[in-house]
Formats: sequence, structure tokens, C-alpha cells
Amino acid sequence: MTQSKPNTTPAMGVFDVTLFMVTAGCSLQWVAPAAATGASSLVAWVIGGLTMFLPLAVSVVFLSGRYPDSGGLYAWSRRAFGPFVGFMAGWTYWTGTLAYLPSVLYFSAGSALLALPHGADQATPRYFVVFSICVLALSAVLNVRGIRFAKWLNSAGAVARWVGTMLLVALAVATWWKFGSATRIDRHSLVPSFRIADVIFWSTLAFAWTGPEGASFMGDEIRDPRRTVPRALLYAAPMIAAIYIVGTASVLVAIPPERATGLYAVVEAFRAAAGNLGVPWLLPVGAACVVLDRIGSMSLWLGALARIPVAAGLEDYLPRRFTRVDPRHRTPVFAIVAQTVIIAFLVILGQSGTSIRGAYNVLVEMMVVGSMLPFLPLFGSAIRLSAPAVAGAVRARPLLVGVAAVGFLTTAASITLAFLPPPEEANPSLAVTKVAGLTAVLLVGGVLAYLAGNARRVARATRG
Repeated sequence: MTQSKPNTTPAMGVFDVTLFMVTAGCSLQWVAPAAATGASSLVAWVIGGLTMFLPLAVSVVFLSGRYPDSGGLYAWSRRAFGPFVGFMAGWTYWTGTLAYLPSVLYFSAGSALLALPHGADQATPRYFVVFSICVLALSAVLNVRGIRFAKWLNSAGAVARWVGTMLLVALAVATWWKFGSATRIDRHSLVPSFRIADVIFWSTLAFAWTGPEGASFMGDEIRDPRRTVPRALLYAAPMIAAIYIVGTASVLVAIPPERATGLYAVVEAFRAAAGNLGVPWLLPVGAACVVLDRIGSMSLWLGALARIPVAAGLEDYLPRRFTRVDPRHRTPVFAIVAQTVIIAFLVILGQSGTSIRGAYNVLVEMMVVGSMLPFLPLFGSAIRLSAPAVAGAVRARPLLVGVAAVGFLTTAASITLAFLPPPEEANPSLAVTKVAGLTAVLLVGGVLAYLAGNARRVARATRG
């Protein structure tokens, strides 16, 4: 027997959902690997927006408008392809994005450390692990108390992102005016290259353009989602594009590509620009914005993802503990705590057998593969559910199908590229093994969970 749906109170309006999408849909974290590839990344951002963000936005608007179900991607895939594909879409999105969150924690830790005098000298694996677990615990506590509490940290992260981006841009403009650009930016340098590092970045770039679909998991907590989600997406899209493109250009003006490492590039740009301009006191301000941005994103995703196992648990595919809600705050406590434990484990696993930078690269690669897998059924759902026999007449169906097909192909290519280890990886075989091994564990774990859920349903039906 299927359990009833937990009661939720719609608490998110257009403003809240817009900030949610900005926080979930972009980050200065991805400006760092973009800047490392040079000026050509500015063109790559535009291409990525057209081939990933645009198809995703169109698909999400269409699907959330017709089927504003809590569980979003999971519910749409189930409706289009049946319970197994729906469950695997939700499972891979949940577990894959959990694999992404440790990289957010590591980036936050690195940004906080570099703001201190000689901070880079104090970078140790123990510091990164302890910092990550402390931030993780804070996010868990807020989300257990409910979206009314967690949304303030989520929104603060979005505001910090804008403040940090504007400060970075202001410092870059002043640097360019006084000293010129640290990176050559002209029509030749803007042409994307096919170096291994650049090709690997393309997979990260596609993932960086995802995020708007996260709001669909909060369907029951959004006021009038059919109208709110499209309006919020319309407001959030130009903000996300501006943060990525302008943020990357600002880093390139402040520092050359070879200094733009994945962990420290953004704060290093703050340090270089503020130091050259004689305003070093701005460094901790910029670093604080970067750290708060990432902590807000961490809190947001921890809460949003907790809705996926709840939705899956309602269909008896996961243990019923995932459907338990706190009687006072009405939050999926068990799911949030379980996610917290998994993320902490992944932080420790990613660090094992490698350097801090190597751990960060592995964490990023692991999350790209796992997190991109569920977008295959998402785009497939947009194509299938647009059929007149399924969803009613859709005048723009050829356009929707074409756009969703572009998103599907971009996703497939990104997953393939994510298995390539970066050139600086000291142990490429171990890195590939970790990525492939985690992917296999995620998929096999999902199949086993689905089969176990079906077995429990059959047993209950037999007893009944």
C-alpha cells in the first residue's frame, strides 16, 4: 500500500524561487576551471548556454507547467517511461548530486583558507575534511528545521554571489584601466582549442549550466508553480549567464590562466587585483562572499535533494524511513541525515590516496558523471510527453523536440568526456578507477534498491 504524501506548506514565491535558481544554477566555483583554459572559455560559456541551459530551461518550463509534481525529474521520467526509469532518474540525480556536494565543500574550504596570511601553507587534508564536515553539519541542522529557516542561508548565498561577482568585476575593471589585462583577450585567443584540459572542461561546463531543474523538486512548497517557475527562470537566466561570463573575464583580467587553479582561482584573482590596486583589505571581503556563496548552495541542495528519496519512498522503492517527517517542522529528517552521512563519506573517500588538488579533481569528475546521467531521461521525457496523444496538442512540438535532442546529445558527450583525467593528475589510473567505480556503485545500488522495493511490495500484497 502506498503511503500518503506528507503535508507541506507552500512558502516560496517568485523572489524565493529566483534566488533558489541563481544559487542552484551557477557559481563562481566553475569560473575557476573556465579561467584556467584561457580566453576561449568566454565563447565556450555561450556555446554551453545554448546547448545545455537553453534546452534544460525549455524542458523544465514545459514539464513543470504540465506536471508540477513534487519530485520533478523523477515524476516526469516515471510518467514518460515507467517506474523503473523514473526511479533510476531520481536515484542517479540524488546520488550523483550528492557526489557533487563534496566538491562544493572543498572549494569553500580552499577559498576561506587563501584569505588568511600564508593560508595556502596551512592547507592540509585534515583541514579540508574538518571544514567540510562542520559546514555540512550546519546545513543539515537548518534543513531539518525546515525551508523557512534554510531559505535564509540559501538566499544569502545568492546575494553573496552577486556581491562577490560585482566586487570581482570592479577590481578587474580598475586593474585593466591601470595595468592592462593579465591575459590576452582577442579574436585569436577567443577561439576554443582542443587541448585535453579544454576538452575536459567542456564536461564541467555542461554541468555548470544545470540547476534550474532543482526547483521542480520543491513543487509542493512553491506557490502556484505553473506560473512561478517560468517567471523565476526568466529572471534567473540572465543573472546566471552574467555571473559566468563576466566572472570568468574578470578572473582572466586579474591573473593569467596558469594561476587559475580549480581550488583557489577566484580568491587568487581577488588577492592579485586587491594587492596591485593597494586595497588588500578587500581580499577577506571577496573571500567571504565566495565562501558564503558556496555554503548557501550546499544548504540549498541538501534540502532540495531530500525531497527525491521522499518521493521515491512514497512508491515503496526505498525503506519507509525515507518518508518520515518531523511532526513539528514537517521535514524529511531521515533523508537529510542519510545524505549528510553519505556526503561526509565521499569527502573522506575523495581525499584518500591523492593530494588535495587531486581529491578536488576526482570529486568534480565523479559528480559530473553521476549528476549528468539523469538528464538523459529528463530530455527524453520532454520529447515523449510532448506527443499529442500523451499531453494534448502542442503547437511548438517540433521545436521542443529539437531543443531537447540537443540537450540529450550534450549530456551524453559530457558524461563521456568526464572519464578523461586532467593532465596534471599524478595518478590517472586511480582517478579513472574512482570515477568509474563510483558510477558503477551508483547504478548497481539503484537497481538493487528498486528490486528490493518491488520485493517488499509483493510481500505486503501477499500478506494482505
